[in-house]
This record gives sequence, structure tokens and C-alpha cells, in this order.
Amino acid sequence: MSTALQTEPNLFSYRLYWAQRFGIAPVLPMSRAEMDELGWDACDVILVTGDAYIDHPSFGMALIGRLLEAQGFRVGIISQPDWTSAEDFAKLGRPKLFFGVTGGNMDSMVNRYTSDKKIRSNDAYTPDGAAGKRPDRAVNVYSHRCREAFKDVPIIIGGIEASLRRIAHYDYWSDKVRKSVLLDSKADLLVYGNAERQVVEIAHRLANGEAISELKGIRGTVHFVKQIPEGFAVKDSTDIDHPGAVMPPQNPYQEEPACANKPDAANDEKVLRFDRQLIKEQRAKTVIRLPAYEAVKDDPILYAHASRVMHGETNPGNARPLVQLHGARQVWINPPPIPLSTKEMDGVFDLPYSRVPHKAYGNANVPAFEMIQHSVNIMRGCFGGCTFCSITEHEGRIIQSRSEESIIKEIEAIRDTSPAFTGHISDLGGPTANMYRLACKDPKIEAACRKPSCVYPGICPNLNTDHTPLIKLYRRARALPGIKKIFIASGLRYDLAVESPEYVKELVTHHVGGYLKIAPEHTEQSVLSKMMKPGMGTYDRFKDMFDKFSKDAGKEQYLIPYFIAAHPGTTDKDMLNLALWLKHNGFRADQVQAFLPSPMSIATAMYHSGKDTLHKVSRTVADIPIPKSVKQRRLHKAFLRYHDPKNWPLLREALKDMGRSDLIGNGKQHLIPSFQPKGTIETPDKIQRFKTKYTGSNDARKNKQHPVNKKHSKNKAKKY
Repeated sequence: MSTALQTEPNLFSYRLYWAQRFGIAPVLPMSRAEMDELGWDACDVILVTGDAYIDHPSFGMALIGRLLEAQGFRVGIISQPDWTSAEDFAKLGRPKLFFGVTGGNMDSMVNRYTSDKKIRSNDAYTPDGAAGKRPDRAVNVYSHRCREAFKDVPIIIGGIEASLRRIAHYDYWSDKVRKSVLLDSKADLLVYGNAERQVVEIAHRLANGEAISELKGIRGTVHFVKQIPEGFAVKDSTDIDHPGAVMPPQNPYQEEPACANKPDAANDEKVLRFDRQLIKEQRAKTVIRLPAYEAVKDDPILYAHASRVMHGETNPGNARPLVQLHGARQVWINPPPIPLSTKEMDGVFDLPYSRVPHKAYGNANVPAFEMIQHSVNIMRGCFGGCTFCSITEHEGRIIQSRSEESIIKEIEAIRDTSPAFTGHISDLGGPTANMYRLACKDPKIEAACRKPSCVYPGICPNLNTDHTPLIKLYRRARALPGIKKIFIASGLRYDLAVESPEYVKELVTHHVGGYLKIAPEHTEQSVLSKMMKPGMGTYDRFKDMFDKFSKDAGKEQYLIPYFIAAHPGTTDKDMLNLALWLKHNGFRADQVQAFLPSPMSIATAMYHSGKDTLHKVSRTVADIPIPKSVKQRRLHKAFLRYHDPKNWPLLREALKDMGRSDLIGNGKQHLIPSFQPKGTIETPDKIQRFKTKYTGSNDARKNKQHPVNKKHSKNKAKKY
């Protein structure tokens, strides 16, 4: 981690709370009986979560719970409570310090509903995948029930649901701008991002007798203020810029104040150094006033403006606090937390997790656990800045990596303790597969940078793209006794990978199980520019490397590219061109999903406002196409599944309307056939027969190197 940002106390430097005398719990208790076994009369902290309790570092409540335990606190878990009354929320008694409330590893609305707003039939974070075990807007509901159970106990909300709803935000499911979740939940404090620093500081300060109302100014937290704190200047960004007749107002997007007096050459260095220091001091005591909730809720353009301002304040090295009025109350958003150092990351992941579901679930299968039980998280954060993704808004764009020793230790623990382990590590990655230990070459530049992405429109020359530490880690990990295979299943940034042919060779030769999933997301540059994704030329470069190294290794391996339908900026013609690319390259997706506007993302601001918010917004700038109607979103998904007979009637109608009837016919040059098979195609054998006849898949299967083959049809498309 950059030394320029190391200004916070070490996570494990606090004096332990007195309750550390009770020692380490085998698992954090979920009942009074378990508390009695541990000799506890009460919990200091109770964590309420919408997920099943898995004592594994990939599950937020376990990680925060074990971290607080390491600080000496007694932590209880209330998992997937019955939210229809306060009874379940009182079952562990009154916590001495606070309730910590989270919706779970996913936003509860994303967890419960598809991008078409249909309720999902399963929940991967629930025993046996059962649906309906959490409410809509779980953070709000759980917080209200905690307040009913114990009126005077502080409530702190966190996790991705609270993190992405920390300011006034567009809510796709209700199709309106909602207030900060801090108001709707009636909580006392909100923590956003990876919450280790905030939660540890909060717990110790409350334990030392401070009131929850006194905990102001903690990085990575959101709270109410009655007035702007003394000493803070206010930068007003409540309106969009309007050029004045004599002097334009200050641009709220300007990165640094312009210098009015140009220094002479002899004093350049001295004056510039002074100016930078002055700017740094001024920024630290400047708060940006965003447009009020009442203003943005009815004005999509002003909402887009607020989104641009907020996304400019995400680098912990230079971010300023934000303040937003909600009626008579002011919501104060502190700058993001300082990233954890490698030593701190190791400390968090080396805590004594049992790595299994709580015994209360018996033999029930928790699908999410089955997926990650033999995977290892090696880093967090992402500097890609993809507009549709929430990783950067939640985890930040500065990469936080574990040490090689800590990672190897966890692999050995999986090998030695997991009864289901067969020698295969399912993933060695994180939010991305190959950003491990990548960072800006200069910590000072990193701390001052305000770019939303380090890799768009091209890779920043200041970014270190050396994959050597990751290659070394792969080699050491797969050489461990008892390890048969290590797969890389996290999302690969192939635009970074092509900068290191040695890494691509290592990956393709040893860590691909026949298929490698990558995400170009689209083929058309006009759409990719709204996503902040690289062009298809980079994909082609990576594919050439992938094919070459697969051949050199004597392996038959295939790339599985994933695409998003109905992303802001996408036209019907764009989707048609993507479908033609898929047909030309022989790809047939089994499942696809349309763009889902998650709270607070840049693409969601585009979706709501109709403007390209990657550029300065105004009321006169041209709109971009936004696929919003049910029919158009369905059409865009149908283009991705051009080979499915059920989509042919819709596609025929669209192609005729687009003047592309030439693509309807029974030849290989056509996208879809000119006639519909009799009856409804319901049985798998009929579907396969028509796929074979009308998509040219016979010719594809004759070529074993072609990506359309018998195995390929089993793969599922990525969900976003």
C-alpha cells in the first residue's frame, strides 16, 4: 500500500477490550445456549445479517465478527431473522455496545429480483438455496426491528447495501430517487466500503464511554450534522455550471484551483511545492455541498451532476467530505477509509475462522459456500472503473493485497482441514484475477490522482503492470504437496494480461480448466465507451495469445466471452452487430442478463438521466439511447440468444423494422431462419435439433478448435 496513505493507526494496535479474557469462540454464537457455553452474560456487539452464517472470510459478517473478537469484544450473530416481529432480534439479549446491521454479501434487492424485476426462485446465501428468507431493503427492515427490540442501543449499518445507498440514490425497483439509507433505516451511523478500520475504531470508542452521537469525522462513515463543523469551507456544487457574462463560476469538476500568478522560472519549484501543500491543506478542510435530496429526486439532470461530483471524491488520498440536505437534516459523508496495508490484510485473513457453516444448519447445503469453500481471496479493490460495476464504489480503486505467505498458509489450511477437499483450489483471485500487487508507480501521484480508471481509455503510464509477483504465487501454490490443480475463476482483466505474455502463458498452461471466462461486455465502441471498457482489438490480442499458448501446451481450450444487454448507450443496431459477431465466431450463450442499474453506479446515473455522465452534463447536451422498455430490453437479450427458436419471432419483427430483412433466411449468411418450427419447442432434443439445423453448428463441430462444440453448450453466461 502507498506510504502516502499510511496515516491511520494499525488495525491491531488498539488495547484489547477486557472481554478478551473469554478467549476465542469455536464459532460466533447464534443462541443464548451457545453464549452460556462460552460463559457470556451478554454480547458486546450483535451483528444482524441477511445471509446464512458461514464462518469464512468471504462472508462479511464472519470477517467483521472475528475481527472484533480479536479486539477483545464478544460478538453474537443473528442470521436471517424473522423480520415480521422484533422477537428474533432480542434473542441474544441487549448488546453492550451496538447492533451492526447488514443486508448480506449482496444488496437485498439485487439478491431477490432479476434485472427484469422478477422475483428470484432461489437465494445462494440461504441453506438449500431457499428463497424468501430476507425482506426487500433488508437493512431498513432489520434496523427498525432492532430499534423495536432495544430502543436505546446504537445501530450501525454497513455492507454493500448500505455502502451503495449512502447518499440520495436512484432505485431501479421503485423507479425513483430514494433518500440516503441512513434516514430510511433510522440508524445512528453508516459505514461504507470495507469496514474494518471504521468498525474497530467505533467499537473501541464506544467501549471507552463515548456516545454514538460523538463519533464524527471517521473516514468511511456517514452521519448527520446540525451545522457545518467549524473551520470547514463549503464548496457549493448544488447546481450545474452556467457560464456568466463576465466571469464564469468555479467549475465543481475542476481538479485543482488554477494558479492566478505564474511564478518566475527561478522560483518555480519553491512556489509549486508551496501551492501543492496549500492546496492539500485547503482540500482537507473543504466540504462539497451536493444538491439536496429534494432537488435531485425530481430532476434527473441534477442527479447526474451530483453523481459526477460524488465520483470525483473517491480517492482516499485527496477526497473531500460531502454534505447533502434531506429536508431539515444534513447527511455528512466522510472521505473513504484508508486502505489496509499488506500486514493488516494478512491479520484479517489469518483470524481463526472455522471455514464452515454454523452447526445450526445441519446437513443443509448453502450454495454460496459450496462455491467459495475452496477458493482463496488474494486481494481486494479494482482500478478498472467499469461504469456498471459497484466494486470501485464499495471497495475502492486502490488494490490491497495479502502477502504470499498468508495466501499459502490459507491454501494449506484448506488442504489439511476441509473434509470435502479433493486437491482442487477453485479460485485464487478476488474482484479481479490479475490485479494482485498492481499499483501506481509513484505513491504521491496515486494520492493526488482523480481519474476514475487506471486502464481507460488506455493503461495509465504510471501504472505498474508487472505480473511477476502473481506468477511467482501461482508457481509456489501449485507446487504445494496435495494440490492437484488451481483454477483461476475470478474476472480476468485481459487488457492488463496482454501486457505480460509470460503471465498469459502461465495462466493458460496451468490454470485453465478447458474454458476461461472473460468479459468484453460488448463489441461496439460507442457502447464500450459508456462502460469504460477496452475495444475488441485488445480482446483479439488476448485471444491470439490464448490460442497460441493453449496449442503450445497441447491443450484444447476455449474462451467464453460474456456480454451485457441493454446497457445505457446501446441501440438496437449495436445489439444486432453484436449478434452478428457472435454468429460469425460461433458463440451461443445459454443464459444472458440485461443491465441492472445498481444503486450509485455511473451507468445507473446514465440510465436515470439519459446523459453520458462520463462527460460534463447539462440540460442541452444530447441524450444517449437508454433501453428502458420491457420490449426493448427483451429484444436486446434476444439478440444475444439469436440461436434460440423462441426468440425468432421477436427478432424477425425487429429486423424487418430495422430494414435488415436480408438477415432472415435459411442460409449460413442469415442470422435467423425465415420460418418458425411447428408448435412450441419444449423438449431438449427438439431444441438441439433446431439449433443444429439453423445455426450452422454442424460445421462448427467438425472443427474441434472452434468454440462451438459439445462442451461449450454447457457453459452459462455471466450474471451482472
